[in-house]
Amino acid sequence: MADGSLRLLFIQPQAEGAGAQELARLLGEKLAERGFEVHHCFLYRRTGFYDGLARVHYCAAGRPRDAVALFRLLLDLLRHLRRVRPHAVVAFQHWGNVIAAPIARVAGVRCVLANRTSATLAMRPALAALDTMLGMFGFYTRVIVNSGEVAREYDSYPAAYRRRVVRIDHGFQPRTGRLPPGEARRALRARLGLGAEAPVIGCVARLHALKNLPAAVRLLPCDARRHLVLVGQGPEREALVALARELGCEERLHLLGEQPAEAVGDILAGLDLFVFPSLAETFGLAVVEAAAAGVPVLAHDLPVLREVLQVDGEPCARFADARDEAAFGAAATALLCDAEALARLGEAGRGLERRYSADAMARAYERLLSDCGAG
Repeated sequence: MADGSLRLLFIQPQAEGAGAQELARLLGEKLAERGFEVHHCFLYRRTGFYDGLARVHYCAAGRPRDAVALFRLLLDLLRHLRRVRPHAVVAFQHWGNVIAAPIARVAGVRCVLANRTSATLAMRPALAALDTMLGMFGFYTRVIVNSGEVAREYDSYPAAYRRRVVRIDHGFQPRTGRLPPGEARRALRARLGLGAEAPVIGCVARLHALKNLPAAVRLLPCDARRHLVLVGQGPEREALVALARELGCEERLHLLGEQPAEAVGDILAGLDLFVFPSLAETFGLAVVEAAAAGVPVLAHDLPVLREVLQVDGEPCARFADARDEAAFGAAATALLCDAEALARLGEAGRGLERRYSADAMARAYERLLSDCGAG
């Protein structure tokens, strides 16, 4: 247990309602319950989703567009580190790691934990090389991975980097809404202006190219009654709308933007199927939350998702190649027509809550901080 004076500064690139940010919020909340003083710092503010978070700081109002703006952001980060004087910095995502670590060291922070919450495909080669050097030369005290699949990616790294790698699985809080499942189903369809029996599939994800959401949109022509709900924001919004228009199903695509946690819980409870065509993940927090809420899941066949989406060795999702439009579409249609399989997957997914405990995650971080001399 921390003594109440131990300060942690969580540093992330952008403020928005996405998986890494939710992980940091939950971890901060759980560590605060254990006596830590947790501060959150975002390099820039993309949306106002976390404006109400306690002890939150933005280094810039928006993404820096030139060298001067970037310099000001970095200077503000250094000043904030010196104001907070954290005993440890916990960084998230590749940009958060490579920016936070050297500046934290300049500010005199002795313990820097770098979270690997970005998929390899999201990292440019130059950035990956910088990350490797920072790990080799000790700018990262530890590098935290959250799945066996990601841990194996480091097998070919230099020994000086590998010895810093530790695994702590993500924890999560169940996405519980305010409405019972039957009411949530009716409420979602009423919100969308649909009949009570309209089939609705959905996904919670940042609207980014790596999430491969066009594969979800391409499920709409498979059934003229089917509707798709997407929760999240991002740069691919207009492209998704254009694709739906091209396919003649624009009116059946519902983009709901960022939603508060309780609203997401009600939306999930109203879905017939959660589809997750993402091409790259280190864990897949959104799909784990959906499965744990009892929503049947169809996911892209990624090794990491097969690892994560299982309980006691049994899968709690159906997998198909989302890069193959026909195969993914056939899998979705077959699953939606199989009430028994839907019920079985929904029940199996609820076991993920005990596998990925938020309290267990916080205890693991507390032990790690202590081992690194910060606790």
